[in-house]
Amino acid sequence: MPRIRILPDILANKIAAGEVVERPASVVKELVENALDAGSDRITIEVENGGRDLIQVSDNGTGMGRDDALLALERFATSKLHTDEDLIAIRTLGFRGEALPSMAAVSHLTLVTRTADSESGVEVHVKGGKIERVIDTGAPKGTLIRVKHLFFNTPARRKFLKTTVTEMAHIGDAVAGMALGYSTVFFKLVHNGKTVKQWPRMNDAAERAADVLGHIASGDLIQVVADEGPVTLKGYLAPARLARSTSRGTYLFVNGRRVRDRTIQHALFEGFHGRLMRGRFPLAVLFLAVPYDQVDVNVHPTKHEIRFADQRRIHRMVQQAVGAALARAEHRPRHSETTTAATVPEHHVAESAAPYVAQHTGEKNWDAPQAHRAPSPLATFPSPDQMLPKAANPMAQKRPPTPTPDQAALWQSHGFADLTVIGQFRGTYIICQDGDDLILIDQHAAHERIVYEQLGRRKGRIESQQLLVPETMELGFSEARMLEQLITDLDQMGLEIEPFGGTTFVVKAIPTVLDDQNAERLVRDLVERSLEIGMDAGTERILDACRAVMACHNAVRANQRLVKDQMHQMLNQLDQCDTPSHCPHGRPTWVRWTRRDLEKAFGRTG
Repeated sequence: MPRIRILPDILANKIAAGEVVERPASVVKELVENALDAGSDRITIEVENGGRDLIQVSDNGTGMGRDDALLALERFATSKLHTDEDLIAIRTLGFRGEALPSMAAVSHLTLVTRTADSESGVEVHVKGGKIERVIDTGAPKGTLIRVKHLFFNTPARRKFLKTTVTEMAHIGDAVAGMALGYSTVFFKLVHNGKTVKQWPRMNDAAERAADVLGHIASGDLIQVVADEGPVTLKGYLAPARLARSTSRGTYLFVNGRRVRDRTIQHALFEGFHGRLMRGRFPLAVLFLAVPYDQVDVNVHPTKHEIRFADQRRIHRMVQQAVGAALARAEHRPRHSETTTAATVPEHHVAESAAPYVAQHTGEKNWDAPQAHRAPSPLATFPSPDQMLPKAANPMAQKRPPTPTPDQAALWQSHGFADLTVIGQFRGTYIICQDGDDLILIDQHAAHERIVYEQLGRRKGRIESQQLLVPETMELGFSEARMLEQLITDLDQMGLEIEPFGGTTFVVKAIPTVLDDQNAERLVRDLVERSLEIGMDAGTERILDACRAVMACHNAVRANQRLVKDQMHQMLNQLDQCDTPSHCPHGRPTWVRWTRRDLEKAFGRTG
């Protein structure tokens, strides 16, 4: 008996469903892409219980006849590919013919469709991949697909679904992304019978971009345009001052398909080089059009990833176009092809565009796993890590450590306030003397720790100050759902926010300790950090992260001049902290160089 067998179609479809249908948002994406391929200009998405109970997508596209409707439910049945040449020059969003049979294998699926020249439509009912009945029915032109009880026959997959709020957030983000790519199409998203968001048809892509990116006026967006023969680039950038703390505001499209591509992402960062603070991500919408045979979209079952035939050309084009657009917006000529770090203060330069890519200058191999840097002329000088007590070394611990006896003993005879303040270096480090030792204090990290602990020590509701003019802000769907869950807790922290309908909120007050803050940017950073952590981590951890974000916003910045009295005040406040040696993110607040270290560095020891 042979041990190798051909899998039954039902089982094969379930396996395919595991690749194509990761969660309810995957179903929405595939169905909306089919609607767009069918030429629809009006698409309605209705969802119940975050997609667990129902996902229904209806459109006014070309529709299908009876025979095509039945064939569409077979594996690898598609109207979009006919020859080998079609496979290497894919022009449609869908093409494999896997989506519908994969969904039908793990749900109760109903397909209703009618073409313009048919008097009646056809309705097909499928349960667990098996067609149960086919009937003629009255229907408008177009297609309606209803997916109920997703993963009903694969309970292991169903139990891995997240909360309704989380799954609905993924669906909202998926629809918003597609609405951004197709501004001339009307989209409507409904959850549990309530309209969540509508995206009206817009001939001006900038208006749609401003709507999806948040509360940004279309006039504030910077247009990007480039044309190199068959390759064209269009899009919009928000000024660097509106950058976010995550990459959620970056939307990349290639031939109408939303993608995640490291080539374009890295080129975008390089175009912003010298304009972004470390850890900030640009708001950007880029539409790249490439000859279909010069891009491979058949890299991953979800079709999110792509591969370019000439990656260097794409990278160079995007980088130069983004840099040129930003330079024009700043009303100054570009000094060189790649803007240098000297155009802004050093502390504003993001030394690494993204954690998984190397820096790129000139003709270096930009997609190498790590950049090769020239050795520093100060390489022989003792490193700060060597100067720190082991317990205070942030590189050895992922979470901010608690004080150890050794660390506490460091200031047992005297505190920070007893240090002799010498001055300030580059407006960033406070220089102090402790006997024969030299102490450097990072003023931003130290003040972060001070504010963080001040926020954490307050009992009851933290005192707040009303804004003279409340700030109205528009969030994305995921951000709005997260903020709704945090409003009560944030109010206890002195941040007063009220829903204003849909995904709009009004910030009315901020904590008194956060004087003169940009309220909207603060709230956005709080929400984005919370989304990174996820509600599954627990409310306490999220609120702790929120305190860290607030502290970072309020802390004095690098390159901010302080007078002696301000320096002494900061040292006094450090003495009142439980964990003064690290900021809330785990970075050291101070380093020590002993006299012996300095003499050794200068060759004064024998």
